[in-house]
Amino acid sequence: MMKNITAFFLSLAMAVFIVGTLYAEEQPAAAPAATPAAPEAAAAAAPAPPAVTGSAAMSILSHYIFRGYELSRNSVVLQPSVTINYYGFSVNAWSNIDTSEHATQNFTPVSESTRGGAHNNFDETDLTLTYTYNIDKLALTGGFIYYGTQYAPETEEIFISGTYDMIAHPTLAIYRDVHHYPGTYFNLSFSQSIPVFKMVNGDATIDLGAGFGFEAGSSNFWDSYVANKGYIGSHYSAPHDGNVKAGLTLPLTKMFSVQPVLQYWFPLSGDASRTITDASGVHGFNPNGNLKDIFLGGINLTFSF
Repeated sequence: MMKNITAFFLSLAMAVFIVGTLYAEEQPAAAPAATPAAPEAAAAAAPAPPAVTGSAAMSILSHYIFRGYELSRNSVVLQPSVTINYYGFSVNAWSNIDTSEHATQNFTPVSESTRGGAHNNFDETDLTLTYTYNIDKLALTGGFIYYGTQYAPETEEIFISGTYDMIAHPTLAIYRDVHHYPGTYFNLSFSQSIPVFKMVNGDATIDLGAGFGFEAGSSNFWDSYVANKGYIGSHYSAPHDGNVKAGLTLPLTKMFSVQPVLQYWFPLSGDASRTITDASGVHGFNPNGNLKDIFLGGINLTFSF
């Protein structure tokens, strides 16, 4: 069933890309508006913003990285998504398609033992529901995420975040797993878009960002590893992952944009990067496998409506 859901959203995203791009290119240029008799007339004539907006996107990337965990290797991943917005509410469906699955220190393909070797797979489909409320320059968002993972037990999170509208747009988000992996993940992130040159359909922008995470496990799943004894130590709790990224957004039409992107992920602490080895006698504190330095590259395609 999950593969059918993923295939549906992939097909929908691609259809919206193609139809929307052709629609945007075929629209005639708008005729110059008549000069109104007074500013009030212009305000009255202005159309109301649409109640429903959204986007369809496709990311084509060299890795799938989630909170520093390497969930793909030596392959290209495709990540289609569809988002619908309505007066502060938002619904998003997102999927990951690994074109050639290989095991990593954090990931084991679910069918590796039965099929053997590398193969492609729809290995995750997530659904996110959010509501955003604005207070002056502060945007507060709360939501729910369902993680439909094939390579690990499915789980759910609730979260809250706050973004302040100023330079670097600082955002603090707190996620709480409420099902399979009880624990709390904190993330502080920054983002800034800088116009660099004008195009026919808008400004091209350099998009910069950075994020820093802290993981606080609160169940036996997060027990740390003790050499020769297994997972019996205290729950993993440490500065976890960091990343910096840069992209170049090019608006090819009024609604369709292309963004080449580069990203660098790295562990934030020795606990996050420590490798588990029975022979060393050293504790390995990360039960999901160690984090390491990873460079990621790719391209994001977005059609907004």
